[in-house]
Amino acid sequence: MLLLGSGRPSGAELIGAFRVLAEVSPKVYVPKLVDALLELRYQSRDPKVAVALAAEACRAARRMEAGLPNRAERLRRALDAHQAALFALGRRAEGRAICEELAEAGRSKPLASALAEEGRFREAVELEEAAVRNGVPEHSFWTRVRWAANLEGAGLHDAASTVFRELVEETGREAAEQRTALAILTWVLVHFSRMRETAGDGEGAAAARQEALSVLEELANTGEPKNWSCILGWWRTLFVMSGRAAEPAASPESPMPPFGTELGWSREARDRFLGMLPGLEAEAARLREADRLPELVDVQRRISVRAAVREGDCPHLFEERFTPYFDEGVALARRLPDDPARLARALTDRSMLLVAARSFEPAYADFAEAVALLHDR
Repeated sequence: MLLLGSGRPSGAELIGAFRVLAEVSPKVYVPKLVDALLELRYQSRDPKVAVALAAEACRAARRMEAGLPNRAERLRRALDAHQAALFALGRRAEGRAICEELAEAGRSKPLASALAEEGRFREAVELEEAAVRNGVPEHSFWTRVRWAANLEGAGLHDAASTVFRELVEETGREAAEQRTALAILTWVLVHFSRMRETAGDGEGAAAARQEALSVLEELANTGEPKNWSCILGWWRTLFVMSGRAAEPAASPESPMPPFGTELGWSREARDRFLGMLPGLEAEAARLREADRLPELVDVQRRISVRAAVREGDCPHLFEERFTPYFDEGVALARRLPDDPARLARALTDRSMLLVAARSFEPAYADFAEAVALLHDR
């Protein structure tokens, strides 16, 4: 008590004091101990220390008496911190076990993400569907995108399209009422067209592209009806998600990011994904030297996806930083006159980037050319 009243004790001193006082007055000081442990864990730069602090926070939270205010929330926060720290060290089995405890406590998203990282999409889908049936979480853009991505990963393309079609319809209503950006509606429609193309529904894909083209034409002519804060996360999520098929299959031994979510990637999966970049750049150099253009176009796109993961939600000099990736993709694809699909994809990618940069007229021109190419096949 003297220490706590002595001024500004450090985080470690606070934890030491709360450990002692928790033995004397657990109802008052165990919650404070949990909070102090989690605060120091978030400040720690040592992954092993972070694991130890989060584990102690979990043990302390479990000691809290049932019925105490915020007991369940403190336990969820401690478990969430523990699983993230374990995954950061590559301790997947232990991290997954904590995620299972979190799911039992009503927070299934970390477990669904961990399963998706390991390629266990059907199990992730079951968790998503159970959460939706229970009304947790609410039907937002992010939950629908994640659900649809896991359905696609499981090979259930029509079911994924059904979920995503609901998002398209809701986004259209919100855009009409000026409750969301026309840019977001454009990205959603374009991604839906890609999903229908993958499912073999060329007519449905073409209809979605035509609708997206109409929205883009409106943007090119009049711009957004109102100003929106940064919405780059929507573009990044859907662009990265569109690159899933080009990446290696995920497994428990080689986890890959769950591409249908903006947040929630484990440190291990993110580092593994971005760690492929030097190898891809070396491969692109070899392909360029051998003039193997089709493969080079595909590898350049995988590089662009990683650039988006790394800093695609940062608005500072956004267009200047990202345009070179997409300009190169279009330039390379134009050298493949017998491959309109690759050119259409490159033009679509650049168009959606330009929408993110609010350069709507060139975005419309690119997408109109892509639509013409796809309809000429």
